[in-house]
Amino acid sequence: MAPLTLVIGNKNYSSWSLRAWLLLKHVGLQFEEVLVPLDTDDTHDELLAFGPSGRVPVLRDGSLVVWDSLAICEYAAELSGRGWPQAPQARAVARAVCAEMHSGFTTLRSLWPMNARARNRHAAVTAALEADVDRIDEIWNDCRSRFGGGGPWLFGEYSVADAMYAPVVLRFNTYGARISQAARWYMASVLEDAALQEWIHAAKHEPWTIAADEVG
Repeated sequence: MAPLTLVIGNKNYSSWSLRAWLLLKHVGLQFEEVLVPLDTDDTHDELLAFGPSGRVPVLRDGSLVVWDSLAICEYAAELSGRGWPQAPQARAVARAVCAEMHSGFTTLRSLWPMNARARNRHAAVTAALEADVDRIDEIWNDCRSRFGGGGPWLFGEYSVADAMYAPVVLRFNTYGARISQAARWYMASVLEDAALQEWIHAAKHEPWTIAADEVG
């Protein structure tokens, strides 16, 4: 099999890149990493050389191109046999919460952009933002209470769901979200994850700054 190549954006800002990257790390797939700096005059053209959307992330496996974070996670799970809970009910819920993250929480993503190296940022909390935070808190508590008995992750063992919500953990850490104690315990597990720490360390040493994402 040809080696996998994962094309990502800036580690400090690219939440969708982080999702795919973390899942590949956790399921043990070897891959070459290609980083294309975002928000430059050449970004779109450079990304079109890797995939049809002009966006990150993009996974290449020989002639196969996969250009969506959740689709990349699905493909990685198929290649590795890991990434989804084994029990059908847990797997169904995991897919549902991943889909909800993939398509929802637009206020959170807009008002609290991911900034992996930033701490103690202050931004106005609107009713819509508070609703997003409360819903995520609810998801984390529900998954942990029903399916998380086998380990520290949402479904016990690390899954696509944990990769999908990792950028949210970084957002909550940056902007000081008010969440339940159980959700804070889950955040602590995510922040202590060796793969995420590797990503954050790299983000801290990046030379690029995107002004629009330096909120608060």
